[in-house]
Amino acid sequence: MLNMVASVDGATAVEGRSGALGSSADREVFSALRAVADVVLAGAATVNAERYRPPQTPGAVQEARRQRGQRPKPRIAVVSGRLSVDPTLELFDDPGERPIIITTIDAAPERRSRLEPLADVISAGKGRVDLAAALAALSPFGSLVLCEGGPTLNGQLLENDLVDEVNVSISPVLTSGSARRLALGPTPLERHLTMAHLWTAEDMLLARYLVERDPSRSEQPG
Repeated sequence: MLNMVASVDGATAVEGRSGALGSSADREVFSALRAVADVVLAGAATVNAERYRPPQTPGAVQEARRQRGQRPKPRIAVVSGRLSVDPTLELFDDPGERPIIITTIDAAPERRSRLEPLADVISAGKGRVDLAAALAALSPFGSLVLCEGGPTLNGQLLENDLVDEVNVSISPVLTSGSARRLALGPTPLERHLTMAHLWTAEDMLLARYLVERDPSRSEQPG
């Protein structure tokens, strides 16, 4: 699943952060999706800019997760081919909720040694993180992965056809400027979506889309 907030003109951040675009309704969606996710996935630039912390999961939500057979809190996983995650983030402060860092086999050894005491470091791919391999490595933690961006990571997931659901909150704001849109990549592509739900609250549009699958791409029974 992807979950993002954007302005009417497509910006996903104001001065590098998404907070100015959000609202209490958007935060409810954010919390509801995190409440069911097994893993929360984000790129290093997003994690650094938004100053990620360990998951703040209320007690009642933790109990509901236990009853569903999940961990009380989702694991946080950070994609960083260059291991550029800020080691001073509060994200690393709770030893009981160690984040996962997903990098490449040829990442700088000195950066790896700096982060290994703070997180579980996983290698997937060479030169660039192999996201299909990364998701496979995360599968022991559960099947429901929630990606919170940023746009480059979203674009790579779309490029590899790894997105099943898109949740986007459209803020009643025009920003202009040069802020990045929801998904970025070197090659234009299309993924057709089907709207599953649409809500309005506080002048925001809160939409949930499912990615359409091309039946011709499915494996045929042998």
